Amino acid sequence: MRNSIADGVFPTMVTPFTEGGGIDYGAQQRAVNWYIRQGVDGLFAVCQSSEMFFLSLEERVSLASFVKKEAGDRVPVIASGHVSDAFEDQVKELNLMAETGIDALVLITNRLALEDESEDVMRRNLEKLLQRIPEHVPLGLYECPYPYKRIVSPQFLKWCAETGRFLFLKDTNCDVDNIRHKLEAVKGTKLKIYNANTATLLETLKLGAAGYSGVMANFHPDLYVRLTKSWPSEPEASERLIELLSMISLIEKQLYPVNAKYYLMLEGIMSNYRCRSKSDSEFTATNRLEVEQLHRLSKALSKRELL
Repeated sequence: MRNSIADGVFPTMVTPFTEGGGIDYGAQQRAVNWYIRQGVDGLFAVCQSSEMFFLSLEERVSLASFVKKEAGDRVPVIASGHVSDAFEDQVKELNLMAETGIDALVLITNRLALEDESEDVMRRNLEKLLQRIPEHVPLGLYECPYPYKRIVSPQFLKWCAETGRFLFLKDTNCDVDNIRHKLEAVKGTKLKIYNANTATLLETLKLGAAGYSGVMANFHPDLYVRLTKSWPSEPEASERLIELLSMISLIEKQLYPVNAKYYLMLEGIMSNYRCRSKSDSEFTATNRLEVEQLHRLSKALSKRELL
């Protein structure tokens, strides 16, 4: 069992589709290599950004396997694909995902209990699930917002960490105090916390968060890499950078992941911004202009022309 995964930036990868609607593996290959050239520390494949709830089981398994094979030993690859409601279906999909050779298998917190059920129910369901996943498989947790957001308590996270099986949490709570309490709960364990929220990122890095795993790493991952690597040695520049990144991240409220795919078109990675989870016909000319402006701004920031 892998004892840890790297600190730093884990982009939540988007899935490219062909005009015919299938997965575009040529574009996916270009994307994997683009992320790695940007200096990322790992890849989060088959997550909500990947439209995993709109992929078949076969597609989820194939996508995770492809990304892991393409990344090789250059960076760790984690993946989820945990979308089913029924327990036996979850067991099947998670074991098939684990067999792809990914470096950690990420469980979705909202798949562990219904929205109106308690955390005790969630823990009992997780205990059952852990008995059906081989012990050598490293695990993670993701507070996925879809179909509903299930934020875990520090107490629940402490229990998970003390099993010795969990290495990763993608935290989507967007609250510094909540992350502080979670960090205190898992202190001394192997579990690391990765913040998905830009506005709170720098403050949580100072508290001991391991890094960033959010949607904006599909736009300019190199800037998040810079922040996570240099904030201790360049505190003033990092404060200016996070202020810019926080305001820029408001583009998340656009039609995501369509806008991320358009950005990657501007990078020469994708040939279209086709999605299954959103209607790309709703992506307006103004939306495209905003992404084009962001692309130019990102390039200037990368060259340190504005900092």
